[in-house]
Amino acid sequence: MASFPLTRVAASDRSAERRRARRRLNDRLAAQLVRLGGLATVASIVAILVFIGNEVLPLIRAPKSQSLASVARTGESLLTLTDEYRENLAEIDPRGEVRIVSLQDGTERQRLPLASINGATLIAATRAGKDHVLVLTSDQRVIGLRLTFDAQYNAGQRSLRPRLTETGVWPLGEEVGAPTTLVASQPSDSGVSLITFNGTAAPQLLVISETKNIFGAVNRTAVRHDLPLRNDSDGVTKITIEARGARAFVGTRQGFVYYWDLRDPASPLLVDVADATSHRNVAVTALGLLNGDQSVMIGDAGGNVSVWFPIADTLLEHGWRLQRVHSFEPHPSPVTVVAPSPRDKCFLSADNSGHVRLQHATSEQTLLELSGDGVAVTQAWMPPKSDGAFAVRADGALSQWSIDDPHSEISWHTLFGKVWYEGYEAPAYVWQSTGGTDDSEGKFSLVPLILGTVKGTLYALLFAVPIAVLAAIYTSQLCHPSIRNIVKPIVEIMAALPSVVLGFLAGLWLAPAIEDILPGVLAAGILVPATLCCAGAAWHLLPDRWRAAVRPGFEVLILVPLIIAVAWTCVAASGSIEHFLFGGDFRHWVNTSLGSRLDQRNCIIVGFAMGFAVIPIIFTISEDALSNVPRRLTSASLALGATAWQTAMRVVVPTASPGIFSAIMVGFGRAVGETMIVLMATGNTPILDWSIFTGMRTLSANIAVEIPEAPHGGTLYRVLFLAALLLFAATFIVNTVAEVVRQRMRRRYQDL
Repeated sequence: MASFPLTRVAASDRSAERRRARRRLNDRLAAQLVRLGGLATVASIVAILVFIGNEVLPLIRAPKSQSLASVARTGESLLTLTDEYRENLAEIDPRGEVRIVSLQDGTERQRLPLASINGATLIAATRAGKDHVLVLTSDQRVIGLRLTFDAQYNAGQRSLRPRLTETGVWPLGEEVGAPTTLVASQPSDSGVSLITFNGTAAPQLLVISETKNIFGAVNRTAVRHDLPLRNDSDGVTKITIEARGARAFVGTRQGFVYYWDLRDPASPLLVDVADATSHRNVAVTALGLLNGDQSVMIGDAGGNVSVWFPIADTLLEHGWRLQRVHSFEPHPSPVTVVAPSPRDKCFLSADNSGHVRLQHATSEQTLLELSGDGVAVTQAWMPPKSDGAFAVRADGALSQWSIDDPHSEISWHTLFGKVWYEGYEAPAYVWQSTGGTDDSEGKFSLVPLILGTVKGTLYALLFAVPIAVLAAIYTSQLCHPSIRNIVKPIVEIMAALPSVVLGFLAGLWLAPAIEDILPGVLAAGILVPATLCCAGAAWHLLPDRWRAAVRPGFEVLILVPLIIAVAWTCVAASGSIEHFLFGGDFRHWVNTSLGSRLDQRNCIIVGFAMGFAVIPIIFTISEDALSNVPRRLTSASLALGATAWQTAMRVVVPTASPGIFSAIMVGFGRAVGETMIVLMATGNTPILDWSIFTGMRTLSANIAVEIPEAPHGGTLYRVLFLAALLLFAATFIVNTVAEVVRQRMRRRYQDL
């Protein structure tokens, strides 16, 4: 019987030991689980960063080129072309044939004769648009050609079959005196514009118009006009005409470029004469139009290459002038050829010493130096896919290169600097990822998006931070607990409202409502805080017996009706305020006096909507930080005779400042990354403007708008990932700085 208690004690000890072992095991498992979760979080963030960086990396990779085997050509050719797969070379022979030569081994595959040659020979050939060629015959006729390569597949093998189509024959007439040079617009059903030149007289414009009657008969009319030069000593060296035939550019030996408006064939208009080389007797030796026919490429005998385009100038007689926009590193010898890319704003420039360069007009980059073997280049071009380059040299050899440069328009300058785009009167920061046509140049400046992000965040925090922080101070330190128990849950519930709902209400209800009463809203933004200050001062001037009638902490119940009354009065008097202060038209006053415009969806709407979304976060974290200040500090302050307000501002707020600062930083992160509210409550226009009356586009909203339409792996796709990387970096840097500041503030006030 005496051993029974000992047995119970031993069993109890064993049970306690098992419980302790289970607790130790659970503690170790929990620690490992927490550690695993932390490592998984870090690994996920690193993986996301690596993925984003991998998508962005191709933007900054240097372009690549590979020199392919040269082709030894036999015989003379007026013009050479290639198919889009870079398998065949087409040479237009002076005898009136098109030779098809293999680019792999240089063997001749086929000869395509011109049906309309009629025993004549060819004097000149010119490209007319993207897929037409016009040739000039010795009997004063112009023949239109179209050469295509039809792809055929047999057992998975591709073969190309050349097909030559004659699109028209246009006699020049006896008035044109033995021309040796021809440039032409792209032929169409309405006719063609030709400029001929024989090396001595002025170039002559010939516009042939064609119409069909109801029986299908073609009626042809021709209008001829000389394009005289201002100075007889300006000998013509180069001529080019745009594909639509509306403009022409003529280069001279004196270094001038004449800009002609040909929209009225009966009366060509000389719009401007530009000094393209800035040195006398430095001739224009190369002339061409970039893809899109807006900008003209000019090369001269001094090796200089530049890009020009017309800009509006009301001081000139015709309202336009040619402006040098982009300049490039000079060639070591006179430039002989400039040739545009058929797809983008790249072009080739070549010189007398055999240097061939791939350059990009918008970014002003020399992307590749392709050759320099000392033999002059007489022809150069890029194939339809712009994935290669070809150059015909004075010795007859054909050099060819493959090119890998999918993002030629991207540089640090185009992303973050001012760029002079076609049609703009000055360099500007512009985001415009798509244009009206495929010929327009992409505008990928991130500066308007970065500014829009900062702008939206700033105005949202200006609205949210004072309200949230002051509300947290009042709720935690000054108001009655019964009021706090109502206010705090309501504000926390506000955080559960979806962003899309707030954006929807802001864009479709709040923006139109505020547009009609904006002067009153602005007046309320000034008068409501002023009323609060005056009411607070007046409260302390009241007799003690009056103030004693209100229970401590319930003063807010008196202020709320006062605030509502002042705000309602301002809104009701909005029309009178507009009439008295702004001449009855607030929108006109903003346009004329502030030099801005008034958008319905503007930063005021964003401040309200995004501020409403940020307030609960800042309020909750700040209120918790203020409520967790040790009670002994507030009790000691009150015991020494300080008022509740003095205690709150001089003891509680400094002690809780690290937490308040963290709350503001969390709100900042929410505002920076907000997408739906910004997307729906602003005009979503990427502009450089700090005005509160205009909208903006943020980085996050831009990603949401553009990514569904961005081709995978394309330039826009990767630039959007770069925007995401910038958001990631900005958030990381700000949070790091905020944590450093918070730790310093915590060390400073931890001894209180």
